[in-house]
This record gives sequence, structure tokens and C-alpha cells, in this order.
Amino acid sequence: MDNKNSIKIFEDKKVRTLWDEEKEQWFVSIIDVIEVLTESVNPTAYWRKLKQRLKEEGNETVTNCHGLKMKAPDGKMRLTDVATTEQLFRLIQSIPSPNAEPFKLWLAKLGQERLDEMSDPELSIDRALKQYLELGYSENWINQRLKSIEIRKELTDEWKSIGLKEGFEFATLTDIITKTWSEKTTKEYKILKGLKKENLRDNMTNTELIKYVGRSFY
Repeated sequence: MDNKNSIKIFEDKKVRTLWDEEKEQWFVSIIDVIEVLTESVNPTAYWRKLKQRLKEEGNETVTNCHGLKMKAPDGKMRLTDVATTEQLFRLIQSIPSPNAEPFKLWLAKLGQERLDEMSDPELSIDRALKQYLELGYSENWINQRLKSIEIRKELTDEWKSIGLKEGFEFATLTDIITKTWSEKTTKEYKILKGLKKENLRDNMTNTELIKYVGRSFY
């Protein structure tokens, strides 16, 4: 299953999402949704109680929800309860909130945006630009980051065309690129920057991104 984790923004609040390529649907962190809707100081406890009550009522939506690994606030990938957009629409009915209707519209838009991006990949770049701005990155940094994404896509497409496979072979070539400008493997460079599961390129400075892009051309 090819999954892509990302963070979406709803009214300045982060909502962790994961796109399942195989099933072609979004999975969304229930805890994040509850925090948006209730502004609870402990959304985990809120969800625990709500889940118990809905199970006692025989709510099948809760039964069908499952856990997936998503990046936690401490940067580690941790198991969290997720729901599809369809399941969330049903869960929201059990959560009294003035944000319920705006959030439903946001969910509907989320699904439509993904379909639009699949038919027009350029839209994903525009939305990435907007998201990085919302997360507080500078325009100069964003331009370098988007360039690195473009270069990375060209590289991986070329690797695939000559029969290389994602995983070990891609990681090996990525290490070679990283080592040519930093004298460190990707893992060593992440350790140097104090990163764990975070994306290395999302945590590079402008200078580092320029070096990465420059080396990727060769």
C-alpha cells in the first residue's frame, strides 16, 4: 500500500492526513479532528470517552475505524486512530460544535482537491506552496524546496525507467547524492540535525537546499 502522509490546515490548525494510493482515499487523524471541533485541552481523552459511548450504542462507524502510523508532535511515527472522510462525516454528527458545518465543507473540498491533483499535477505544486506558507516558511525557502521536489521527481522517474525499485536502491542513490555535498549519508545527516522520522529536505536551510538541488543535476 503506497501511503503519503501530509498535514492539512483548517483555520490555522494542523490536521494530519494520509492518502492511500491503492484505495484512493484519505485517512484523517480523529484526534486532530476532535481538537479542531471541540478545542478540548485533551482531545485524546475526549475521543476515548466518545469511542466508548458510541461502541455501547452499537455505532458501526467506530468499529470500522482503525489505526495508522502518523507523525506525533514529538516527531516520532506513532499509531493513531484514523477515519475516512465518509466515516468522519458520521462521527461529526456525534460531536456538538459550531465548527461542524465548516469542517464538513473542508472535508468535501479535501477529497475534491485530491481528484483535481490527479488529473492536473500542477495543482499539487500550487497547494504545496500555500501549505508551506501557512506553516511559516519563507518564500525564498519555499522556492528552493519546490525546486528540490521537482528535481527529485525527475530523478526518481529516471531511476524507475532504468529498472530501479523504490526502497533500498532509491535510498542508496539518495545517500550518494547527499554524501557528495555533505560528506554524510542521509541517516548521518539526519542525526546531525537531530531529526528522526521527519523529512530531511523539509528541515534544510536555503543553503542546504541549493546544494542539494545543484548536486541533483549531475
